[in-house]
Amino acid sequence: MFIATLLTTPGTGRLDLALVDSLRNAWGGGDVLWLAPDEAAEFALPAMPANLWTVWAEVQALGVDLAVQPAAGRRKKMLLADMDSTMIRQECIDELADEAGVGAHVKDITARAMNGELDFEAALIERVALLKGLPEGVIAKVLAERIEMMPGGRALVATMRAQGGYAALVSGGFTAFTGHVAQELGFDENRANALLVEQGVLTGQVGLPILGRAAKVQALEEITARLGITHGDVMAVGDGANDLGMLGRAGAGVALHAKPSVAAECDLRVNYGDLTALLYLQGYGRDEFVA
Repeated sequence: MFIATLLTTPGTGRLDLALVDSLRNAWGGGDVLWLAPDEAAEFALPAMPANLWTVWAEVQALGVDLAVQPAAGRRKKMLLADMDSTMIRQECIDELADEAGVGAHVKDITARAMNGELDFEAALIERVALLKGLPEGVIAKVLAERIEMMPGGRALVATMRAQGGYAALVSGGFTAFTGHVAQELGFDENRANALLVEQGVLTGQVGLPILGRAAKVQALEEITARLGITHGDVMAVGDGANDLGMLGRAGAGVALHAKPSVAAECDLRVNYGDLTALLYLQGYGRDEFVA
């Protein structure tokens, strides 16, 4: 048995009854369950539709996300999340670089690295080198003035934890940011890279070993082993090429507003919904969300 989920950007009302019913009838699905009026709905299917990706492209043009996944084990016991452009709207290193006056150059490198065009570790070393001499206090300034949480993040973490789930924030960014974001959103733990500081200024170096794609997979393996759960019990979410390892290994890997090359490798893609989409994909109704 499979479950088809349709959802859209909260507050837009773009998910209408006619679209959901039409797709349910075309695929021979079961009764429609509305998880949130005009925002998210699901129905059961006896088999995976052969034309899934054709239909997916059609509803994307209408501002609607579509996912089909096995019904069994949808509600996960662990959330493993990327931070930059996933749990927050920004890329932290780009914001620091902007303060250092090299924003445009670093932003270009970041985009290419996240799209898989550059080696992640080499690109990180190159970008951090451009921050040399930046006062350490700028980190607090960026956190206070430039960093915004992605909508739905607090509800996602709180709801999964209320059901006994565990939440880990694993980033190729920096501990100076993950510590703050993890505390704000209620994560159980966080892992990231360390920006090295001497006499109150950034040295232009990052602590070794660098946490990249392999380290995110390692986090998945270590934390699940510690908790006594399986990879299938995990929902992972990210947007960049360095997230593909954990997205592919987790029971449910969600590409959230991801780079095209990343989304192409994931069966669960969210381009319109916010982070509450990850709750809808697990079958939670809005009335079950924890504020």
